[in-house]
Amino acid sequence: MRTPLETVNAFNDAINRHSLDEAMALMSDEVLFENTNPAPDGTAYRGKSEVRSFWENFFRLHPTARFEAEEIFDAGNRVVVRWCYRKIKDGSPWHLRGVDLFKVIDGRITEKLSYVKG
Repeated sequence: MRTPLETVNAFNDAINRHSLDEAMALMSDEVLFENTNPAPDGTAYRGKSEVRSFWENFFRLHPTARFEAEEIFDAGNRVVVRWCYRKIKDGSPWHLRGVDLFKVIDGRITEKLSYVKG
């Protein structure tokens, strides 16, 4: 079984390759994903079906999306990733910085709570 840090690294790699099947295989059935939009609290997606729908739409709308981990560390079953989200927007490079707080139980992501600067 993967450690929490290995699980999150594998998830981030799958997301950056837009490999949704691989990313979803790393999540628990009851996963909670809190997105950053709309401000101030974002939207909560519960369960694999809702989370998968979010990512399908996200990849469709943002085909150049990539998340670069600027820092990553774990503390027990929690993993923190400070990231930079990059994409092409209106023909030009664009980016946004943020943090994800993951909870990993038995090798599966049970929570992904996302926060952004600004």
